[in-house]
Amino acid sequence: MSRDPRNTLARPDLAARSLEGLAAAGAYGDPAPMTAVVPAAPLRAGPDADAEQVDQLLFGETFDVLEETGGFCWGQARRDGYVGFVAKADLAPLAPAPTHRVSALRTYAFKDPSIKSRALGPYSLGGLIAVEAREGRFVKGANSGWFVEDHLSPIGVFEADFVAVAERYLGAPYLWGGRESLGLDCSGLVQQALLACGRACPRDTDQQALMGRPVETLARGDLVFWRGHVAILLDSATILHANAHHMATAIEPLAQAITRIGATSSGQPTAYRRL
Repeated sequence: MSRDPRNTLARPDLAARSLEGLAAAGAYGDPAPMTAVVPAAPLRAGPDADAEQVDQLLFGETFDVLEETGGFCWGQARRDGYVGFVAKADLAPLAPAPTHRVSALRTYAFKDPSIKSRALGPYSLGGLIAVEAREGRFVKGANSGWFVEDHLSPIGVFEADFVAVAERYLGAPYLWGGRESLGLDCSGLVQQALLACGRACPRDTDQQALMGRPVETLARGDLVFWRGHVAILLDSATILHANAHHMATAIEPLAQAITRIGATSSGQPTAYRRL
């Protein structure tokens, strides 16, 4: 059976032990879980700071490391299954299980439980926080600082409307492979909005195009797909999408986008899906 290399922790020379007998490799090993300890850690296609960013780990997310090489760790992001290389400096031994997630679009932590102390971050929507202590309106996060608790939500408490979540990113810069509020791409926007509502979502557009069911009559919350691109319908005639044309998360008429994108290699829409 063919396995998607984006989500399969296997190479010809090395693979996760759980894939023994399923993926051919010269050796098998047991991944060691580590935690992202920076606000957003690039997950790259190769062990080089200049390699393509294909995804990001947000603060507190788990990365299962199978190999360390040249200051990079090769492994798999546990939240969306993506495989790649993360700088070792962006990771630390596995933190306690998260108790909260960042529910503000972005927020700061502080060195001390005071807004006048040194600010750390900013941390983006969806970051995972293990609360260690409380003082007044502040909570202390493992591997971080003191957050204003109003900007966090307990694990298991989710948003109700993924489209409304996506709208909060309006104006955020476009960033290939990004998932953070300071920069994200089209599929990252969809993924982040759905995760905030407690809904699992794969990373790339072709994977997301398998979600839900096809529709012909369009409504708010439907997804429209092109080759390599996805947008969220705000209503039957208007879309929200992170895109390289505007280099931002922008709103535009669907018809206008179809005409503009149709003149590129992405062509006409390939699917309309309802989740």
